[in-house]
Amino acid sequence: MQPSASSSSPGSTQPGRLPETAERGLLTERIARQLEHEIRSGEIEVGAKLPSERELATQFGSSRNVVREVLRRLEAQHLIEVAPGRGSFVREQTSGQARGYDALYRAGRPTVRQLIEARLPLEVEMVRLATRLATDEDIAVMRGACDALESATDVVVKAQADMEFHDAIAVASKNPVLRIMLSSISGMMFEMMLRSNSDPSIGEPGVPHHPEIFEAIEARDEELAASRMREHLMLGLRTYGADLDVQVDIMARNHIETLLGQAEVRRAGGRAGE
Repeated sequence: MQPSASSSSPGSTQPGRLPETAERGLLTERIARQLEHEIRSGEIEVGAKLPSERELATQFGSSRNVVREVLRRLEAQHLIEVAPGRGSFVREQTSGQARGYDALYRAGRPTVRQLIEARLPLEVEMVRLATRLATDEDIAVMRGACDALESATDVVVKAQADMEFHDAIAVASKNPVLRIMLSSISGMMFEMMLRSNSDPSIGEPGVPHHPEIFEAIEARDEELAASRMREHLMLGLRTYGADLDVQVDIMARNHIETLLGQAEVRRAGGRAGE
């Protein structure tokens, strides 16, 4: 059947539909997290050869482009070694890598509530220091991250910009210890940000978000910046409901599955209406 004149172009989306690029990003997140878990847990043993790109694409119901992105990420994390012409093999993890902070945190099965409780004192102090010490260059970086966050429509890109905004505040605090502490929980923060930037139930009128926090930093109002950051972070304690006491990685995995499921339902509805 030929497309009608009102059909969307390949890069556009129907109202209410998940953009194609966003769905691809979510698929990448889901597959990468599953393979990372299987490698770190030993379910896929050191030295084992991963299935081919074609086999992985079939296994996960994705494109080979998505699989390639997943493999690039696993290689960057030093979890696999890609041998041209031979395939991808699971690398042996050094003791330092095995004892990485993220791995230690996840071994404790931290919940969403516990992550928020840890972020509160850390980021409130960081924003105080950033408000006092940020250079003009720091302010420009924060503004760019804030603008990117506000304009993004792809949930993965939006979460990445969210993380970049918080990291920019950490840089502006001029305290490398605080920045390293934030970086050590950045993986779990990103998982929360996937949820908070795509779930309309995570929000309350009048709650300060990134533009309001940035406005206070730019105005050099330390108390206001700290107050707005605290209120922004505490929003999750009021809006996550039962998920507050769910492990962060499980919450993220469930939410990604929900978004992908909604996309499939919309896609099926669109096909039925053709």
